[in-house]
Order: sequence, then C-alpha cells, then structure tokens
Amino acid sequence: MTTWTSLILLVGLGLLAVDAAGPWWKTASFYQIYPRSFKDTDGDGIGDLNGVTEKLEYLKEIGVTATWLSPFLKSPMADFGYDISDFKAVDPMFGTMEDFENMVARAKELDVKIILDFVPNHSSDEADWFLRSAAGEEEYKDYYIWHPGFVNDDGTRRPPTNWVSVFRGSAWEWHEGRQEYYLHQFHKKQPDFNFRNPVVREEMNNVLRFWLEKGVDGFRVDAIYHAFEVEADENGNYPDEPRNDWTNDPDEYGYTHKIYTVDQPETPHLVYEWRQILEQFQADNGGDERILMVETWSPIEIVMDQIPFNFQLITNLNYNSDAYHYEYLINNWLNLMPEGKSANWVIGNHDKNRVGSRFGADRVDLFNILLLTLPGCSITYNGEEIGMLDGYVSWEDTVDPQACNGYEANYMDNSRDPARTPMHWSDEALAGFTTGKSTWLPVSTDYRQRNVKTERGESLSHLNVFKRLQKLRQEPSIEDGAAEIKAVSNYVLAVKRHLSGDYVYISLFNIFDSIENVNLSQVFSYLPAQFQYALVTEKSIKKVGDLVSASSVTLMPHEAIVLRSTTTA
Repeated sequence: MTTWTSLILLVGLGLLAVDAAGPWWKTASFYQIYPRSFKDTDGDGIGDLNGVTEKLEYLKEIGVTATWLSPFLKSPMADFGYDISDFKAVDPMFGTMEDFENMVARAKELDVKIILDFVPNHSSDEADWFLRSAAGEEEYKDYYIWHPGFVNDDGTRRPPTNWVSVFRGSAWEWHEGRQEYYLHQFHKKQPDFNFRNPVVREEMNNVLRFWLEKGVDGFRVDAIYHAFEVEADENGNYPDEPRNDWTNDPDEYGYTHKIYTVDQPETPHLVYEWRQILEQFQADNGGDERILMVETWSPIEIVMDQIPFNFQLITNLNYNSDAYHYEYLINNWLNLMPEGKSANWVIGNHDKNRVGSRFGADRVDLFNILLLTLPGCSITYNGEEIGMLDGYVSWEDTVDPQACNGYEANYMDNSRDPARTPMHWSDEALAGFTTGKSTWLPVSTDYRQRNVKTERGESLSHLNVFKRLQKLRQEPSIEDGAAEIKAVSNYVLAVKRHLSGDYVYISLFNIFDSIENVNLSQVFSYLPAQFQYALVTEKSIKKVGDLVSASSVTLMPHEAIVLRSTTTA
C-alpha cells in the first residue's frame, strides 16, 4: 500500500500530550445526523431540514459542538442521497434552499457548527454531467471513466476488468447509447468521476466553494479511498485485480484484492487541494477554521489527515474483544498520529449496526464514556446517546441497495437499514418522529422505553449519563490534558487524563460480566491516594461524590465510571 504521509511517533506506550491552544475541532463533540431518520415536520414519514432546525436546541442540550449531515442534495435516491444529480441543490424531499439557509442561521445563533457530507467519488447517472458525457459531448466526454471493453471469440462483449462493485457484481456497466462501459465502484446508478481530468477537479472545487459561501463550517468527505483508480496503460486499458481465496463468488466485493481501485497515490494530493480551498476561504472571509473530515476504511498508516475518521474501534473490536485489544487499538492510533494532529473516535454510524446491537445493550454507557473521555474529538451517531438498538426491518421493507442486491437468505448480514430506523423522540405514536401515519423505515418496537422524552426524566438514563459526560469533557484535564490508556487485566480498561495543576481523572471500564476489583496505584504512577466518583451509571452501586481509595475500586459487571482525584496534581 502506498503511504500517504510520513508518520511521526508522538510518544511511547499510550502517553499523549494534547495541545491546549488547538483549534475548535481538536476537542469537539461531533454528532452525525441521518436526515431521513432524524425528524419529519411535514408528515410524509421522511425526515427533513426543518426537522433538523427544530431539534438544534436538543443538540445544544446534549453538548454538541458540530453536526455532520448525511446527504440531502438532489438525488434519485438509488443509494439514499449518495447518488447526487445536482451538487448545488436541495432535494425537495428534504425541503428548499431557503430551509437550508434558515437551518444554518439558527445553528449560528446557537453556536452549533454545520458539516456537510461531500460525495466526490461519483454522481448519479441522472446528473446532467453524466448525461452529457454519455452523449459524447466533447466538453464532458472524459468526466467519467469509460472503456469499450473487449469482444470475445464468440462475438459477445466483456467488461474491461474483473473489478467488483461494493454493491456486488461487476463494477462496469454497459451504456447502450455511448456503446461503452462506465465504471461504478458502488451502485450502477453511481458512475465514478474521472479525477485525472482537471476540469472535473475544478467542478468539485467549485462545489466546496458554493457551500462555504452558504455558511457551512466544513465537510465530511465520503469514500475518498475510491477517488482514483490505477492509471490506464498506453493502450487505455486497466489491469485485473488479483483473486482472494476466501470466496468463490465472482459477484462478491471481496472476490478480488483491491490494489488498483482504492488508496491510489494521487488521492492525498486531491485532499490537500481541497484543504487549500478551505484555507483560502478562511483567509478571505475570516471566522473559525473550516474542516475536512475524511472517511476512509484504509489501513491506519495511510489515513492521517485533518480529521481522518478513526474506524479502528468500529472495524476491529467485537463483542468478545478483551481490554488488551482495546488498549492496543487506541494506543496504536495515538502513536501513529503525526505531530500536530488530533485524535478522533468513532464507534457508530449509519453504515454499521448500532453500538448496543454490536456490543450488547448493557455496554451502551461504557462505550459512550470511552468515546467522550479519550483525548481529541468524538463523533456520535444520532440515537447512540439514548442507547437506540437496531430496528427490525423485514425483507419486504428493506430498501438498502447493499442488501437488496443480494439474497433474502442473508439480507440481514448486508443491510444497513436496521441502524437507520427513525429517531425516538418520545413514547407517542411512531416515536414522535412524524405526525404522519407511516415512516420510510419501520420505527423500532422498543421506542416506548428508549426515547428522549422518557430518558430526560430518568436520572441515570443513557441520555443523562451522556449529558453529564459532555460537561466533564469541559474539565481542563479531560479537554486538554495528557492521556494514558492501559489494560488492567483481560477484563478492565483504564484511561487516565491529567494536567499539571488540575485534577486527575480516571475512567474505568469493566468489559465483561464479572465483578472486578482494581488497585489503581499498581496501574498508574504517582496517583493521589483518594478519589471520588465523578460519573456513575445505572449499573453502579456508588453515587457521585462518594469517596474511594485508589488501592481498591470495585466494578460491577459491564460498569463504567469516571473518578476524580480529591486533590490537584
């Protein structure tokens, strides 16, 4: 794999010093909103921009710094907004440009920053650019990746390569009008742009400038690792990718080893080009730094940028992972982070099963505490703060193309719909998500127990634990202090946050279902003798403010707590 940037080891074995004077995003709390499922205000069963505006005060209530909105631009919705037909227009399903502008204005009043999902790898096949390219218009003919394919001895035509789409099947689709194949690394209605064409690059640059002028504070860049494919040879041909040996299904994405279709060496230069556009906009217009949040599932050593999404916890942890595995993944990220960068932590999103469904409902608070007491910025998917679980979506109700392109027998293994069911606002009909009579995906049946309204009234609910955590994050030691992450045993993980002249904070996580006792003085050096409970959950037998000796801290099954020293360091 090509390395994007030289990496500098910050420190050894889990000790990280955080820059106290860093920009806003370095310790921000980000909140991902999937607009279709967040709040519906017009009764059609689909969330909209006015629903986001209505709930911005809720974001402020739970301590959110910035919200990243999944796509709401004009789209035929083959992949629910990730197939964009007009990069500068709001889809009527979500509202109007005026609705967007009102949302931004209200967010600025509340000091909640707005981050847009930027989807540069592909457009919809209904985009004007693609229609013109397919028609062979000179100005647009090279906007996308085209190839005539090859003719077999029997006269049939075959695709240019064996490349496989993320959504199964060949990554090449025949276009009858142009009499060529076009590349689509995702759905066949999502043709890949040709970023070797400088005109295409400038088109995307202008998309960024357009939304910056509209007042957004940055972009989450979708699927950047797919932006470039290997360059064609002198005959305009592309190489096949080598086979993987763990599947014999040629339509399975894992059928080939991805050495020519992801993580190409040109990709970081593209990201840096976009970074320069944001920097120039700030130089011209002032204000806080605008940011790029880059989505990549690539190996850790090639993903570092301004905010490269840290998918190590999502990708590599499972229900049975022990504390040493947690320790390794966290410290590995911190140690590989280049100087001047900030850590970020992601445990849930719209493409993965919900945290409580992957790791167990008993661990919801544990993961929220981990996410919010590690150094750097956190990214929370809407609903994780109230412990939402995957909703059941039948085969008949399934709409995710990643599942629909497969088979009913195993559709649940591939479907992202269960993590996208509507947000639970109350115990009223359809979870208070809509005033209509139906929703685009079924509302989960447990909404009467897990919802914002109910949890506001329960002292140790997931929501109130989350809100107290957000206040703790403002403490100097947690916001700006150094961090040490250590596995106490197979069962218990410990995170120490400390800053000279301030209190020492220690988060403890009992991952499994046994009662554990921890002598913190044997885990960390130079600890005060006494601590007090700064945060507890419904699993705790102690109360906030109770004192405890550093030499003997008892943890109940799946309990997570935050302790604070009684004296400053």
